[in-house]
Amino acid sequence: MNWNTLVKVVRYHLLGWTFYVAVPWFVVAIGFALYLAGAAAKPAAPGQFYGSATVLAIYLGFGITGLVGMLRSLPFAISLGVSRRAYYAGTALLGTGLAAAYGLGLAVLQVIERATAGWEVHLHYFQVAYILAGPWYLTWLTSFVVMAVLFVYGMWYGLVYWRWNLAGLLVFGVAQVIVGAVAALSAAKTDAWAAIGRFFTSTLGAAGLTGVLAALAVVLLAGGYATMRRVTV
Repeated sequence: MNWNTLVKVVRYHLLGWTFYVAVPWFVVAIGFALYLAGAAAKPAAPGQFYGSATVLAIYLGFGITGLVGMLRSLPFAISLGVSRRAYYAGTALLGTGLAAAYGLGLAVLQVIERATAGWEVHLHYFQVAYILAGPWYLTWLTSFVVMAVLFVYGMWYGLVYWRWNLAGLLVFGVAQVIVGAVAALSAAKTDAWAAIGRFFTSTLGAAGLTGVLAALAVVLLAGGYATMRRVTV
């Protein structure tokens, strides 16, 4: 595996640039236009927070992109002389680059939003509360890491499919749903949601959360890289 091989994989993935670029940013742009029109029609008091759920399209799109990237014609790539691990590393390289660029884009938009008093109508569209409300560089770093984690997480779905086929993918997905449901029910039963919220927003904070997620990304990447050699196509 060498740099030229990784670049070859990245270029191969970028043939579907509309999926990687146009779709998530189009959703964000449409949502921004609607919120801006609504805020202009009914001005808010300074400091009032407007929901910006459509910005999540950028983040959630990274999980889908990681999955699609791993499912995108792996046998064809191998027939061109690209090894399984090179394909995995090239896909991860693409996700890391996109996450860095998109995180910077969101950070710049937040800076502009603050400088213009919420686009002159007190609209807080790109300033996500709590975790993404700090200095631009911390906002960029946190956004970058969150996107990277979601991308690698999506890659794992593709990896599980190549390694264990649909049966493994079903078990992988169902197991996570069960674990998540048990954790959510346990938190609700013990009234722990408020404490969990305080832990992430106050105790851990944006910097601490970013560090935890970065460590998680490294673990997922390393595990996936080790598992990839057992994939059959």
